[in-house]
Amino acid sequence: MKPVQWIRRELGLFRHTPFERKYMNDTNIRTSIYMSVVILALETWMMIRYVHERPGRSFWEYLDGETNYLILFTSGLVVLSFALSHLHNTNRNTLNKAGIFIALLSIFIDIMIAVRYIYVNHSQQSLSSLLWSLKYMVLLLMLSVGYLVFEMFISMKPETRQAIYGQFLNVVFGLICLGFGIETSAYDVSRERQILCFVTMVIYVACLLIWKPYVSLGILSASFLYFWGKWKPVMEASDSPYAAKILEANWINFLTFWIALTMISFSIYQQRLEEARKEESIISANERLKKIAVIDDLTGIGNMHQFSPDALEALSKKDNLIYLFLNIENFKNYNDQFGYQAGNDYLKETAEAICRYFPGDPVARQGDDHFVVLTDILGHRERLDQLRHDLLSRNSEIYLDLKAGAYLPSEPDLDPHIAVDRARYAASLIKNHYDKTYKEYNDKVDQDFHRRQYIVNNIDNAVEKGYIKVFYQPVVWSHDHKLCGCEALARWDDPEFGFLSPGAFIPVLEEYRLIHKLDKCIFETVCRDLRESMDKGWTVVPVSLNFSRLDFELMDAVSVLKELTEKYNIPKHLLHVEITESALTDDMGILQEAMSKFHEDGFAIWLDDFGSGYSSLNVLKDYSFDVLKIDMKFLSNFENNEKAKTILKTIVELASGIGMRSLTEGVETAEQAQFLKEVGCGRLQGYYFGKPMPHADIADKIGKGEYVIGEIL
Repeated sequence: MKPVQWIRRELGLFRHTPFERKYMNDTNIRTSIYMSVVILALETWMMIRYVHERPGRSFWEYLDGETNYLILFTSGLVVLSFALSHLHNTNRNTLNKAGIFIALLSIFIDIMIAVRYIYVNHSQQSLSSLLWSLKYMVLLLMLSVGYLVFEMFISMKPETRQAIYGQFLNVVFGLICLGFGIETSAYDVSRERQILCFVTMVIYVACLLIWKPYVSLGILSASFLYFWGKWKPVMEASDSPYAAKILEANWINFLTFWIALTMISFSIYQQRLEEARKEESIISANERLKKIAVIDDLTGIGNMHQFSPDALEALSKKDNLIYLFLNIENFKNYNDQFGYQAGNDYLKETAEAICRYFPGDPVARQGDDHFVVLTDILGHRERLDQLRHDLLSRNSEIYLDLKAGAYLPSEPDLDPHIAVDRARYAASLIKNHYDKTYKEYNDKVDQDFHRRQYIVNNIDNAVEKGYIKVFYQPVVWSHDHKLCGCEALARWDDPEFGFLSPGAFIPVLEEYRLIHKLDKCIFETVCRDLRESMDKGWTVVPVSLNFSRLDFELMDAVSVLKELTEKYNIPKHLLHVEITESALTDDMGILQEAMSKFHEDGFAIWLDDFGSGYSSLNVLKDYSFDVLKIDMKFLSNFENNEKAKTILKTIVELASGIGMRSLTEGVETAEQAQFLKEVGCGRLQGYYFGKPMPHADIADKIGKGEYVIGEIL
């Protein structure tokens, strides 16, 4: 550190931060409480002592003798009242009334003392001497009037202004204390007493109260020089033969004392300044942490931690507010096309636009490209349309859309997280519906929503209680329609909601990453049914099991199936692994490894729903399958669509050409079955050959000869 910088730091020749200034001011005000209490106690004792030692005097005679005590006592009372009023705002009204009373009382006492002093001494002193003698009464008047102004006009202002005003009162109080300390000790010296009053007051004013070092230096220097100017003549006029030596020795002690107090005041200042900076640093860190906790770090708007209390507060003040959940559809592709930085910029612009179209409303980013708003129901659709137009106009190169789900709360104290979930669910219902951008949560949606929540919350119970059922749909050979296998399909027979179709619960379980619980239950039920049939001596056919993409993430799918076959002693050729085409596009590494293990363990692997995705030929190139299962959509409007027939024929030939057998699902008519037989598709599945049915039903049909079991491959 350069010498000049060091001197500036040590003398305090720099600006405090607002926090440092307030910290110093508040510390001074707290210090003044202790000092004012001491002064009140001392001056009360001095006044009682004065009366006790001089009995029989009149009120005015006592007043004349106790003027100095009264000035100090009253100034201490004013400072104490201010300090309590400033630091304890909980009883603001009571303290304000008490403060005004004390200020008026001190003004009255001061005026009474001044008038009495002028009345007694006007004939004995010159005008200038009389005015100089009134200096402490003038200071007391300044202190009292200043405090009255504070209680009447400043006490309701911000704390920073209060603290600065308190520093002004402390300065006036300090001048009164220093003045009396100097004059009292000068008087005591003339009576051959100690200078303890001066020492006490100068320590209080210059050391206990915190001033910048250069101010403390000025106060101490001026006080010591002024006191020396009064002390030296007294000692020089003394008749004592030791007066000169005492004066010479005390000059050295006096100078040493000045240096010591100066260094102490500097040290206290630096210590308090360091404390202020540490506390400010801690508070700033806490504020940053608090901000991080409630503010979205990307967009700068609130997150759900901030949104929830803001929403509840808004609902407590106003009716007819509606929750909006906003989703930027196809935003993932926007990121892929332009990069994540461009995506982040778009999200920031979106947040700014939401705040602009919904000014003053609680808004938040829930995560990803999702935002939430609580706004007035009046005109909210128009503002949504304007927001949507604004956002879409900024991008013309890739498809984006703004989808909004809305929920009108029936209870003002409803948990905002629940309300947002409902709005979000409403928005999910119009996902990928290009003609719909707004969906409100209504009674029908509410029923669906509660059913979804029920499914999520009760999948474990459904598995445990046996509500999950396996239905088997027949698979037949195309050339003779004999049974060659079945596909295991999940059904949920619930005691509360009744019979749930797969479309009602499978997408929900996949969304909440619970699908592996359902699939594991299906796998085990199939193995148990096969074991039961074999134990009864029945002829069994292979069963194909549907594996979700998430099965390979949420459990060790290969080990699970292998352990079940060992547990129920099921031959591997009786279980076929079906993997949908869409599952193969996310993580090739995991699936390729799993498929290799399935093949090593002796399981056949089928590619399900071929043709329903966008990368079918790549799938055939990158993976090895035993059977290609053609999606039923190819049979839609089959009779009137020659292209469908050509494509089906080509797919069957393609599968045969790369060493795969073929199966077509969704067969509903004899014409379809005949065509598929002619083009060489080996297996067929669909309502034409039978709907999915319980294990007992298909076993019964086999027993009755309705299904004849053909060759098992």
